[in-house]
Amino acid sequence: MTRYGRVVATHGRHVWVEDEQGQLQLCHPRGKKNLAVVGDEVQWLPSADEGTLESIQPRRNLLYRQDETRTKSFAANLGQVLILLAAEPMFSESQLNRALIAARAAGIEAFVVLNKQDLKDAFDTGWQRLAPYRAMGLQVQALSLVSGSGLEALRQQLWGRITFVLGPSGVGKSTLVNHLLPDAGAATAAISKALNSGRHTTTSTRWYWLDSRREGAIIDSPGFQEFGLQHIESTQLATLMPDMAAALGQCRFYNCTHLHEPGCGVRAAVGQTISEHRYKLYTELFAELSAPPRY
Repeated sequence: MTRYGRVVATHGRHVWVEDEQGQLQLCHPRGKKNLAVVGDEVQWLPSADEGTLESIQPRRNLLYRQDETRTKSFAANLGQVLILLAAEPMFSESQLNRALIAARAAGIEAFVVLNKQDLKDAFDTGWQRLAPYRAMGLQVQALSLVSGSGLEALRQQLWGRITFVLGPSGVGKSTLVNHLLPDAGAATAAISKALNSGRHTTTSTRWYWLDSRREGAIIDSPGFQEFGLQHIESTQLATLMPDMAAALGQCRFYNCTHLHEPGCGVRAAVGQTISEHRYKLYTELFAELSAPPRY
C-alpha cells in the first residue's frame, strides 16, 4: 500500500522521503529520471530495501532556473524565498535581480538579508546599493552572523513558514543554518551514515525543521554563480520587476518594449521612481531573453 511523505533531500536519482511519522526512507523513482525535488509531497511504496516513488502530488509552486541547455529545479511548495547576500565580497545586482524575477514568476514572496553588518564600511555601501529595492517595497534585513545582530528578527520572519535559502557561494548560508539549528550538522551526518558509506551522491539541497511541532522549515541549497531565466518571455520581464510594473499603465502602446518607443511610461520614470541602474539591468536582460537560441 502506498504512503504519503515529503521529499527532504536529494541524492542524484534517489531522494529521502520523510513519512507522516517523521521517519526517513530512501526512495528511487520508477524509470530513469527523477523529477522530484525537495519540498515535493509524494506517494511512495515501501519495499524490503529502498522505497519507490509512485507519484508527485500537484505543486503549489516550483522555484527553478533555466539556461539554454539545462533546467535546474530548486524546491517546491515554498512559502517564501530568503535571498542571502554578503557585504563583502560585494554582491552582484544582476544575480539578485534574476533571483527576484524567478521568485516573482513562480508566485513566491521573496525578501533579502544582507550579511556582514559587522564590516561597517562595506555594509554601508551594500545597504545603499539596495536602496532602490527597499523603495519598491522589497523587505531587506540587516544581519551579522559574527555578532548575532539581526538573527532574532530573522527567526521571527522564518517562524511557521517554509523558507528556501538562496544565495551565491560564500555568503554564509551554511553558517546561518548552523546558527538557527545547532543540530543541523548532526542531522546531515545521520543521513550520510544511512547512505551506506557513500553509496549515493552527497546531498545538495536539504530540508530542516525549525521547531518540534514542524510548522516551519528552511531549505538549504548550494551556492550559485549563474542564474538563467530562459523560461521568462522578454515581453513578460517588466511585469516581474515591481518598479517597472508600476509604470506600465502609462505607456502609449500596449506592446511597448520600454526600449525606444515614444510615449513610454517606463522610460519617463527612469531617474525618478526607477533607478538608472535598474533600467540598465532591464535592458541587458531583455536583450538576453530576446536573442535567438545558440546551437
